[in-house]
Amino acid sequence: MNVYDKARELVIEIKNTPEYQGYMAAKEKVSVNSELVAALNDYQEKQFELQKTQLSGEGLPPEMMAAVQELYQILAKDPLAAEYLQAQVRYLMMAGDLYKTLGEVLMI
Repeated sequence: MNVYDKARELVIEIKNTPEYQGYMAAKEKVSVNSELVAALNDYQEKQFELQKTQLSGEGLPPEMMAAVQELYQILAKDPLAAEYLQAQVRYLMMAGDLYKTLGEVLMI
């Protein structure tokens, strides 16, 4: 068996995890509400910009941080959005752990 076959096996295993399945289920529930999808996309874009600014070494503008926090607080009040965000965090934590493990093993 070659490395590509093993990679496909790993993908199948990942797709069978509760983290992946929970994230996909939450994503499916959210997808029927276009306003909620737009709000989540806006939140994630703002969050990405905040992270990009932070990684660039620039100071974090308080108004940018406040906008992200305010949008999160609004989304967290919506049970469907909160479920989605929590499922996404669980999945991303698992994926991050996998990347870390691969990096350690491959000494990247």
